[in-house]
Amino acid sequence: MVDVAKKETMDDITFRSDTVLSDVHLHTPSKRHLMVRLNTVGQPVFLSQFQLLLNKNNWESERKNEKELTTENMGHQIRGGKELCDKGSNNLDFLNKNGREANNFKGIEALLDDDGDLEVVRRPRYVSDPEVEDLSRDKVYPIILTKGGEGIFEDAKQESTHNNIIKIEHTMATPLEDVGKQVWRGAFLLADYILFKRDMFRCCTVLELGGGTGITSIVMAMVAKTVYCTDVGEDLLAMCEQNVTLNKHLTEPEGGEVKVKELDWLKDEFCTDPEAPYSWSEAEIADLHDHTSVILAADVFYDDDLTDALFKTLYKITHNLKNSCTIYLSIEKRLNFTLRHMDITCDAYNHFRNTLNDLETLQDSKMKYTSEPIKLAFCQFLVYERIEQLELWKIIAEPL
Repeated sequence: MVDVAKKETMDDITFRSDTVLSDVHLHTPSKRHLMVRLNTVGQPVFLSQFQLLLNKNNWESERKNEKELTTENMGHQIRGGKELCDKGSNNLDFLNKNGREANNFKGIEALLDDDGDLEVVRRPRYVSDPEVEDLSRDKVYPIILTKGGEGIFEDAKQESTHNNIIKIEHTMATPLEDVGKQVWRGAFLLADYILFKRDMFRCCTVLELGGGTGITSIVMAMVAKTVYCTDVGEDLLAMCEQNVTLNKHLTEPEGGEVKVKELDWLKDEFCTDPEAPYSWSEAEIADLHDHTSVILAADVFYDDDLTDALFKTLYKITHNLKNSCTIYLSIEKRLNFTLRHMDITCDAYNHFRNTLNDLETLQDSKMKYTSEPIKLAFCQFLVYERIEQLELWKIIAEPL
């Protein structure tokens, strides 16, 4: 739902969206997103699995399967599919082996009109004929599963080994302030780069800012020694910690550890209150300052005030580090049409670039910052749509 906030002049008109949905979930409709619980604010939490394609053959096979499924489904639609879910089957039976809902029912055909356009004859809302009573719309309810259940995907046919699967708890549609609870393409892009350059990150101490669901930190912990995954909000951090637990089969064999901690960009100090969840100990702060050589932030540039706060946090932390540090930032240029400009603009991206330029040109006697974009020529290890609006930046922070 979108509304318009009316003000005195047209230049001041803004559009607000009640909810935001990640494109990751739109692009992968065949993935199974099983609802496991409601979080503390009443939002549905889903458990999804993402396959790591650790070699080129796996990636090409996955893309080939995806294209074949698309072609096959289009053919079914044009010929008029006649698939029917067995009467009395449970909700899981409405998903075929690839997770797509079996939405072509017997007697409901997709036809082409005289102009060649697809014309779908929809099922009537009410059915009175006993012979077609079975075709009435079934009621669908969320599949509620117990938290932490190990066997929830056992009924699905898996083509991958256990060691190739990342399991992530997340929400889907959320208010803007809760977008960290979703999975975003920028996190996948950064995860791809980490796996592509895994030898470069091996045995490092890493800090992630705005870690969200923790997927990037989890991938980093497959090669790094210690990863501090930080964000704000007890509910989000609890979800992140649960994801770390779900994926210990990926991190522990390599000796990696993810520590979920609170780090608020709008505050000057680390939270060290021992009574507060996800607070820092003095030893952890010392370890962060003494050993961190890599800082990550994935797709966190959507609000100008938060962008300013992030760069201030980067400036403060890098000044306290014992060694030089490399910062990796992923961002997606999101296009928006504004009445003020009467054009499509990327305001959040433009602000990010301006702030990045300010950091580079900052007159500082202690630290020098240099940045450059990274070409996205590296291979994908996760299945998502790597659109041209995605960018990855590297910033080197070195003491003078």
